Amino acid sequence: MSQPEAKLVPFPKASASHTAGPSKPRDPRLDVFRGLALVMIFINHVPGNPYEDYTNRNFGFSDAAEAFFMLSGMAAGLAYSGRFMQAQRGTGSLWAAIQPMWSRAWTLYMTQILLTAWAIAIFSAGALWLGVPEMITKINLTRVFGNTAEALVGIPTLGHQLGYVNILPAYSVLLITAPIAILVGLRSPALMMALSVAFWFLTGLYRWNIPAFPNPGGWFFNPLAWQVLFVAGLMTGLSKRQGKQFIPYKPLLFWGAICFLLFVLAWMKIPPLGKGMNQFMLMAGRAGAPFHLVAHDKTFVGLPRMLHVMALTYVLAHAGIVLRLCAQNWTKPLALMGRQGLLVFSTGTLMSLTGQVILNATDHTEWLTWTLPLVGVALMILIAWVAEAISLKPKKPQGLIAPAPEPAFDTLGTAAQTTPRA
Repeated sequence: MSQPEAKLVPFPKASASHTAGPSKPRDPRLDVFRGLALVMIFINHVPGNPYEDYTNRNFGFSDAAEAFFMLSGMAAGLAYSGRFMQAQRGTGSLWAAIQPMWSRAWTLYMTQILLTAWAIAIFSAGALWLGVPEMITKINLTRVFGNTAEALVGIPTLGHQLGYVNILPAYSVLLITAPIAILVGLRSPALMMALSVAFWFLTGLYRWNIPAFPNPGGWFFNPLAWQVLFVAGLMTGLSKRQGKQFIPYKPLLFWGAICFLLFVLAWMKIPPLGKGMNQFMLMAGRAGAPFHLVAHDKTFVGLPRMLHVMALTYVLAHAGIVLRLCAQNWTKPLALMGRQGLLVFSTGTLMSLTGQVILNATDHTEWLTWTLPLVGVALMILIAWVAEAISLKPKKPQGLIAPAPEPAFDTLGTAAQTTPRA
């Protein structure tokens, strides 16, 4: 998954009120959960492997995609809000705050085009050389080979997105519009969240979406709906950057969220309960309830999915044991992947597509279903390790003047104001 790379500027130190206090150890949770989400997305994108039975989508309504948008919002709030605060105080320009976000959105767009080209190449190679011609009929490739002219218009305009390669366009759109959310959030995070929820509701009610081309319909990850998760994360990161909590710990809310998560688990795992609840939701829909309030729809982020990921995020954010677990040595590979999010996400995407071709070419040979995901995760860790080693390599001084100290890094591998790299 992608992470913002914009450098953050420390708060001004012109007065005591702006002086930074002692550095604190970096909170490892965001790194670890980003890395975990990347692993689960990779595993889920290799259908037929035994590990997919243990990813989070089997224990609740939401899956790793919802976690990705929440965490990406938190990353953006932490990484980019500092310059907006400076612009608000008159010590920086608004364009200096906006430009890194739009630059990052462009990087995501170019990554999307590159991944799409490689997806076509990987599945075409399977059809040409591995005896699986059906691969060019999967993941929305039929249009590419059946109506190439239209597909070649749709791909660069993001109207035609391939399966398993369709999450970055929505994130790009959200980064482009995020400056508005940050500016509103600096005045009132609660107001921004209320506006986001209202827009999500209207989007589902009227089925708003960005149109697809040449296929009918709209984007699978509809940014008009998925913005509600991104904004929730964005306001969380923004508040944390200000030294606050967007939604502080409240015992009633915390235990209520736990009860809801347990109820959802029972809904999914106890057939009589699940059947009864599904029937209730169906009847509510027939009675006139808006579909996105009673359905598990992914494109419009059905209410059950949204509530589940928000409850899960709240519990994980306020459970002390989670912080202690994320600080353990065995979580370091996950944290490493989380810090190199875009590179690891891209690697995982290509590995998952390659794995799909290999498994189809070998009739899902059992030992390969167990081995390929492990090899893919190992490569993701290796790529992250190499990238981090390169980024930490000391630079040689230029001439007689030593280079300025590099900014510290926050939990996403982006420059932060006071936190040292562990």
